[in-house]
Amino acid sequence: MSAATQPTSITPVVVRLKLSLLRNGLKQSGGRRAAYVTSAVVALLFAALQLLGLIALRGHAHTASVALLAAAVLALGWAVMPLFFPSGDETLDPTRLVMLPLRPRPLVRALLAASLVGIGPLFTVLLLVGCVISVAHGTAGYVVAVAALVLALLLCLALARAVAAANIQLLTSRKGRDLAVLSGLVIAVGAQLVNFGMQRLGTAGLAQLDPAADVLRWVPPASAVGAVDSASKGAYPAAAAQLAVTAVALAALLAVWARSLTRLMTSPDASTLQAADAAVRERASAGGLTRLLPSGRTGTVMERSLRYVWRDPKTKAAWVTSLAIGLIVPVFNALQGTGSLYFACFAAGMLGIQMYNQFGQDTSAFWMVALTISSPRDAYVELRGRALALLVITLPYATLVTVVTTALLHDWPRLPEVLGLSFALLGAMLATGAWTSARFPYSIPQEGYKNVAPGQAGLAWISIFGGMVAAALLCSPVIALTIWANVSASGDEWSWLLFPAGAAYGAALTLLGLRLAAPRTASRLPEILTAVSRG
Repeated sequence: MSAATQPTSITPVVVRLKLSLLRNGLKQSGGRRAAYVTSAVVALLFAALQLLGLIALRGHAHTASVALLAAAVLALGWAVMPLFFPSGDETLDPTRLVMLPLRPRPLVRALLAASLVGIGPLFTVLLLVGCVISVAHGTAGYVVAVAALVLALLLCLALARAVAAANIQLLTSRKGRDLAVLSGLVIAVGAQLVNFGMQRLGTAGLAQLDPAADVLRWVPPASAVGAVDSASKGAYPAAAAQLAVTAVALAALLAVWARSLTRLMTSPDASTLQAADAAVRERASAGGLTRLLPSGRTGTVMERSLRYVWRDPKTKAAWVTSLAIGLIVPVFNALQGTGSLYFACFAAGMLGIQMYNQFGQDTSAFWMVALTISSPRDAYVELRGRALALLVITLPYATLVTVVTTALLHDWPRLPEVLGLSFALLGAMLATGAWTSARFPYSIPQEGYKNVAPGQAGLAWISIFGGMVAAALLCSPVIALTIWANVSASGDEWSWLLFPAGAAYGAALTLLGLRLAAPRTASRLPEILTAVSRG
């Protein structure tokens, strides 16, 4: 074959394309350049500190455990980041290249080389260098460290690419945008888990990592770091086996990635297919949900509210955040030995907040609801349906969190009174939420991460925090009974009555709040519609 007919490698072209995308993106605005430089400095500074810290651990008895865990966490980050930040790298989307006459395997090589460009790969290199240096000793250890570093880096990059290619249809759909909205929650929960782990390590030492490290040293890419440790100790067969495991895993990821690219290049796009099957499935699922709900307007309102929770990104993010915090606060405090069973009320409190600004959650679509409200009775049924939809999730969840917290603290005698207090708090928040929804409505922007439209922050503060203070005051009778049951000599005999009393009191507050909010809602429909449509 002559030089003129030899195929040209596309790797340099794709690398230059990646550099051009990065350069042109930075040219768009000074703010974007400043954000990129700031993030680069912070990320590299953090990586450099991690590198120095790992090097400082050389010679420690548990250095290998720390290095193995760091490599495993790094790989986990590469695996999940494409799911939450799919727009962070334009070259992660292979659908941009499917119309070009390219074969999957050369494209895999080119995209893998382009993946080496960026802050993330440099951060990974620094951290992996620290991992291998911290466990490398002797000539054999350093020789294996070079191969381990290359294999671990390529495996992390291939893992991110394979995950992105396999889930690209999800990432470019509405559900993918939902994942991006929930990314902040995942980071917050992850930070709590890291904080909890650091506290446990601070009290019991690094020896707790050894059992996990014994498993991770055979799990790629931590197995590459394990190979360096094995070679440094003279266990050459184990080192060779661990390097082989890493290489096989890399080859498997590249094969999965190539297969995903092949499927994307040869399968028809969803936009070219008929949507009849999807419509049939949609109607079938809707019918199943409708059969479980009450008939009439109440069931219709409940179904609409539950669909908002499942489909609307902002509503879903608010619900998932409340569910997570309502569980994290009591459970983590109980696990740390510093908790109280009354922290379980966080579950009812966090979910009760979802009753506030009910009409603002509809945004401009509220006008269709407003057309169906012509009397206080219509408004009452509307508010009742929304409250019942919230209770479908909140009641079992608050009960579950309370039971789990009780089991962790081994304080079963107080379970009835805490459940009663939780249900009373929930009823009070439903009552005040219904009233403030009619009195202080505000708009929730659909774009971006703002939860309040400009100029309505005062309304939001009054609605939420004013309503929470009112709910606490309404709960004062049940709180007083709970205090009496704990300080009185005969209180233990009657504490079980707080459960039915709190549940009945909460139900009464909810009905009273709905009754009071309904006339105000019916009379203020124009003002509510104007307020919630501003975003």
